[in-house]
Amino acid sequence: MKVIFFDSKTYDKESFTKELVNYPDVEVKFLRTELTVNTAELAHGYDAVCAFVSADICGETIDILHECGVKFILLRCAGFNNVDMDTAKKYGIKVYRVPGYSPEAVAEHAMALALAVNRHLHKAYVKVRENDFSLNGLMGMNFHGKTAGIIGTGKIGAAMARICHGFGMKIIAYDVFENPAIKEFTTYVTLNELLAQSDLISLHCPLMDNTYHLINRETISKMKDGVILVNTSRGALVKTDDLIEGIRAHKFFGVGLDVYEEETPNVFEDRSDEILEHSVTARLLSFPNVMITSHQGFFTSEALAAIAQTTLQNIRFYENGEETPNEVK
Repeated sequence: MKVIFFDSKTYDKESFTKELVNYPDVEVKFLRTELTVNTAELAHGYDAVCAFVSADICGETIDILHECGVKFILLRCAGFNNVDMDTAKKYGIKVYRVPGYSPEAVAEHAMALALAVNRHLHKAYVKVRENDFSLNGLMGMNFHGKTAGIIGTGKIGAAMARICHGFGMKIIAYDVFENPAIKEFTTYVTLNELLAQSDLISLHCPLMDNTYHLINRETISKMKDGVILVNTSRGALVKTDDLIEGIRAHKFFGVGLDVYEEETPNVFEDRSDEILEHSVTARLLSFPNVMITSHQGFFTSEALAAIAQTTLQNIRFYENGEETPNEVK
C-alpha cells in the first residue's frame, strides 16, 4: 500500500513515523506541498492520498486523482467539507476521516481563548513586557455563575460543556441531537433562547448548508450586549463582515477565533514578512478585544498521536473492506 501525504509538516512526519513501525507494508511519501488541482498529479502511482483540512479536494482535483489511480482519500482531520463527495462517489473513491482524535484538545483551546479575551491576557502580556504594570483596560468578569451557550454538543462540544460546568457556569446548549452524556448539567434550548441568554457562546458544530454563516447580522442582534464569542470549529460558521460590524457596534466583550473565513492561505504558514493588504484577517486583528490563533486547537501531542493511529487504521479498514464510522458516506 503506497500513500502520499500532502502538506506534511515536521510534526506530521514525527507522529506518523512513530506509528508506521506497526504498518511495515505501508509505504509513505511526505510532501510539503498542499493538495490542489495543480499538485494532484503528484499522486500518480499511489493507492491513496492523505490530506488535511486546508486541502482543495474539489471535483477537478478528484478527477486528476482518479486518473492517477488513487483508490481512496485519507483525511487526517474531522472536517470533510473541503471534499467534493459527489465526484468521489462517482469514481468509487472512498473517503476516510478522523472524527474524534482528541475532543479535549479543541475544547481546552476554546476555553483558553475565552479566558484570554475575557481577562485580556494578550494585552496584559504586551504591557508587562514593556514594564507597564498598570491595570488600565484589563477589567474582566467572573465566568462562575455566568451562562455558557454551547452550539453543537458532539464530542468536542460536550467536552467544552464539561469544562464550563467545572467553572461553575450554567450550561445551555443547542443541537439537533441531544447528547445524553451531558444532560445531567445541560439544558437544551432553541437557538434564539441560547443567543439571548448566553454570556459565552462557543461554536462546536460542523459546517453544512444549514450551519453556513450561522452567526450573522440577524443572530448577532439577538445576543446579549457584552457577550464573548469563541469559534474553534469552522470559519464559515461566522459571516465575517457581520462579525466585524458587531464588533464595531460594541456588541462583543471579546471574540476568540481559531478559525475564520479567510484562513486557508494563512494556516500553518509564516507570513510575517508580508503586508496583508485588503485582508479580513488584518481587519480582525486591528480590534483590541479580538484574539486569533492559527488553527491550533487540535495541536497537542496526544491529538497528533491519535490522528496518526486512526489514519493508519483507516488504511486497514479499506484493505479489509471493513465497515467503519470513519468512512464519509
